[in-house]
Amino acid sequence: MNDVLTIGVLGLQGAFAKHLEVLTQLGVSTKRVRLPSDLEGLDGLVLPGGESTTMSNLLISSGLLDPLREALKRGLPAFGTCAGLILLANDVLDGRSDQVSLKALDATVRRNAYGRQVDSFEDDVVIAGDPKPFHAVFIRAPMIQKVGSTVEVLAQLDSQPILVRQGQIMACSFHPELAGDGRIHKIFLDLVRQHQQSLTPSQSTDHITKRDHLSPIIH
Repeated sequence: MNDVLTIGVLGLQGAFAKHLEVLTQLGVSTKRVRLPSDLEGLDGLVLPGGESTTMSNLLISSGLLDPLREALKRGLPAFGTCAGLILLANDVLDGRSDQVSLKALDATVRRNAYGRQVDSFEDDVVIAGDPKPFHAVFIRAPMIQKVGSTVEVLAQLDSQPILVRQGQIMACSFHPELAGDGRIHKIFLDLVRQHQQSLTPSQSTDHITKRDHLSPIIH
């Protein structure tokens, strides 16, 4: 197995450039994902913040929607931030009728629940297992209103989940790439490495996993 991870960042619209920068600083190989062929060889994928409806439409027009859904079903680890959380969630409230979902995370999310652009704010939050607060930036942020029984809550704000994990899927309401702090991206990279270690050689080639066999990263 190659020791250097290759992490893709969905680059159709939104804050993909900053994610690429943070991941590069953490020492992994990165790839901007715009076409179905860009999914080949990835160890994980980041779905960035942006405008979820626009990203949804571009997933369809680029031909990425179905291949990405299939990759996620086969076990590709993914990390959705802000709009990326909306794309991953099973259920979206206040979304447009033509908005698509990847249905990879057992959660109900409400779009723009923390307010519009003018209501953007920053706050220090505590990540499970880490005593040092993380400075979180919320921009037109969605709210995680409900999670399934297999979803692990890693951080909360005012008793609402803002960072969650389900197997090899991770998501948050805020923009960790704007914090100048790579800890949350590192949690995702640790998740990807743990996922790889759980696979047999044949599964590793196909990015197939059994979520139930993953042990939690943070206790």
